[in-house]
Amino acid sequence: MVERKSTGSGPSAWDAALRLLGARARSRQEMQDRLVAREFPPNEIERTMTRLDEWKLLDDEEFAQQWVRSRSATSQRGRLALKRELRTKGIDDDVAAQALETIDAEAEREIAYSLAEKKLTFDADDLADPAVRAKAYRRLTGALGRRGYPPDVITSVVKDVIAARRDAGD
Repeated sequence: MVERKSTGSGPSAWDAALRLLGARARSRQEMQDRLVAREFPPNEIERTMTRLDEWKLLDDEEFAQQWVRSRSATSQRGRLALKRELRTKGIDDDVAAQALETIDAEAEREIAYSLAEKKLTFDADDLADPAVRAKAYRRLTGALGRRGYPPDVITSVVKDVIAARRDAGD
């Protein structure tokens, strides 16, 4: 790796950090990784990280809270997916657990239900066939699982969505 010299010819690590924070909040690990990827000298990165701390511009707890609020609402992610995302951002498991506790279980279930309703492509007549019901169940559990919903939520929601669709056809 070629070491980049801070000679005034390009932006400093501090300038780069402020630009990154201007786009969205960052975790400490994420900021560190981005500055390293831009090949700033280690001592400049260390000074920049210290300065960011002094100015209270990096706060992993606040970042985790914001991330969970935003991603659970806009991306329809379940708590398991959010936990994975926070881990990849370098958030401590205890901090992540605290942020994930803020997710309202009923709201999470409602989002999963809405998503499952959209994904259910079979009509009530099709669902009268046990083989089609089993296929729908597999597809919906897979879709919700990939979105990171807990198994108990998935099972409950998928059964309810399929039952509601079947009842709508009566």
